[in-house]
Amino acid sequence: MRHKRLEWGGLIAAAALLSGCATQFDLQGHRGARGLVPENTLTAFSKALDIGVTTLELDVGISKDGVVVISHDRYLNPDITRDVTGQFLNERGPVIATVTFAELQRYDVGRIKPGSNYAKAFAMQQGTDGERVPALAALFDLVAKRGADVRFNIETKISPAAAAETLAPEPFVRALITEIRKAGLSGRATIQSFDWRTLQIAQKEAPEIVTVYLTSQQGAGDTVQVGKPGASPWLAGFDADDHGGSVPRTVRAAGGRVWSPNYRDVTEALVRESHGLGLKIVPWTVNDEADLKRLLDWQVDGIITDYPDRLRALMQARGMPLPPRYPAK
Repeated sequence: MRHKRLEWGGLIAAAALLSGCATQFDLQGHRGARGLVPENTLTAFSKALDIGVTTLELDVGISKDGVVVISHDRYLNPDITRDVTGQFLNERGPVIATVTFAELQRYDVGRIKPGSNYAKAFAMQQGTDGERVPALAALFDLVAKRGADVRFNIETKISPAAAAETLAPEPFVRALITEIRKAGLSGRATIQSFDWRTLQIAQKEAPEIVTVYLTSQQGAGDTVQVGKPGASPWLAGFDADDHGGSVPRTVRAAGGRVWSPNYRDVTEALVRESHGLGLKIVPWTVNDEADLKRLLDWQVDGIITDYPDRLRALMQARGMPLPPRYPAK
């Protein structure tokens, strides 16, 4: 009976999110605030709360002992990971699913390796020593302690091309749903993924949690594969060619209500098409001011950015409603 009440409560919140009752523009801090502080760390999420965002965007994996942890990569990334001696890893580190949570805590993920391409891309990022890969539950606790009424957009880092590096889709999604429900956050969380298998499972197992359909049509990272034989392995059996090559129509056919495309793939016509289908559109990851302005002009429903401070400033200049700030007490 308790789960039934929880499900109905989540469904009501989800309906509000997708209706006129929740029309506020969705300012999402990518991996917290990756352009400013180390990605997917509690410091990054704290920074985003200081700035004032609608949504904390993050990625999750699952450790060997079943802890849902916050990490973009399925393995420890050598560009941001130091060992117990303080040295940056020379090569790809252990796969998250092969080490326990306690073992993960031995690594420091608070700085970018000097001279790396990552360092060149995020020269403004201020490192902080002693950062650890956090458990998802620790982020939920941080937000609760701040009294912050923010949302969580949680990406399942799972790939049809790397099945051996993560749990299978079903146990992966169930573990994530359990953490969300345990924290009582079904109405404030979304589950997003490029691997639509996880979204199909989430829609069946937790209909009270809104799903977000990620796509990219850029080069080797093309997950949609319009015009190619058969369905893309990323789209859970759905084939964009069956829907006239339209990604919004494919998302709608999959049961999606939010589409999150690579911002380079977005046109004003696609924004209009998405809205005509009843889809919200939230592009990723937008950092350049000209791109941010263009997408705001096209009236997308939200933007995922590494620099939430930049987007907030543009919103303020346009007189748009701003999400509250939740500074540390």
